[in-house]
Amino acid sequence: MNLDWEHETLAEYAANLGRRPAVVVSFSPFPMSDTDNRNVEAAVEQVRGNGGTLLLTLEPHEGLGEVTKERAGELAMRLDGYNKAGVPVIVRFAHEMNGSWYQWGQKPADYVAAFKVVADAVHQFAPGSDMMWAPNYGGGYPFSGGQYQAAAGTADAVALDTDGDGKVSAADDPYQPYYPGDDAVDWVGMSLYHWGNTYPWGANVLPEEGKFLQQLTGTYNGAGGNDLGVPDFYTEYGEARSKPVAIPETAALSIRSRDGADPLSIKQAWWRQLFDPAIPRDFPELKMINWFEWDKLEVEVKADVDWTVAQDTSVRDAYIADLPTWFVGADEPKACTPRAS
Repeated sequence: MNLDWEHETLAEYAANLGRRPAVVVSFSPFPMSDTDNRNVEAAVEQVRGNGGTLLLTLEPHEGLGEVTKERAGELAMRLDGYNKAGVPVIVRFAHEMNGSWYQWGQKPADYVAAFKVVADAVHQFAPGSDMMWAPNYGGGYPFSGGQYQAAAGTADAVALDTDGDGKVSAADDPYQPYYPGDDAVDWVGMSLYHWGNTYPWGANVLPEEGKFLQQLTGTYNGAGGNDLGVPDFYTEYGEARSKPVAIPETAALSIRSRDGADPLSIKQAWWRQLFDPAIPRDFPELKMINWFEWDKLEVEVKADVDWTVAQDTSVRDAYIADLPTWFVGADEPKACTPRAS
């Protein structure tokens, strides 16, 4: 669960839902200030009381150059303390690095180097923690017009020109240049949302049938465009590499101030795709799905978007009723068992 900690505690969310989430997401700048460390420690304490795993998303807003071995080592020692206190941690470092909206975006060489610095420290000093590599879904790549888009003629643009035609375009691979390598990566993940069905997005519309699994496997060709050139993320990065696959962020767009389909219909149509009974049978490497439980301004659509499922009673009741038996929650809190080295 991707929780808005400022507006709801984990205990409150679990009580509303009637079960404890198996994974809880927390965001933090990296390097961390004293305040950031206290906030992460507060999240750790909530997860320790809940059971389950903390998915710690680290955001290097000061630039990838600030990710040093010393700072990574300090992080890893803190993670080891959390692990020994009974909280496993998965570090999602610099997520959506293939996008053009973050300071660390579309800088493949710097990103890979920084990821490896953090991974080396985590693997050496925090054996109860893992590393997650998590780009954004590749439909719409290279996401032209963003503040941090790789400029033509730079070394970054050359590295991203995977088809060698002299430009970065939708024909280029949106994932491969950013992959840090199998030794550095324990989990692979992808941010994958229903933003609407047609550009420029932001309409209250039901997701097309089968859209979620089609986008995960590079077989989507629908109202949102022909994305058949996007690689099969599940097969190439999960199955072929024997890596567990995660959807660390997902939800379906609903904007109260706009006409269209009602929130329950939109959200239910999306979560029923996430709960497809074919998933445990046909996609056994898909081990984690986290709903984005936020109500927030999204600049992409110039509106407040209600992504939540647990705030409105009718939506929450429908969500609970649709949860499949294979979609497990957290066990009782217990001590962490570090993975074998």
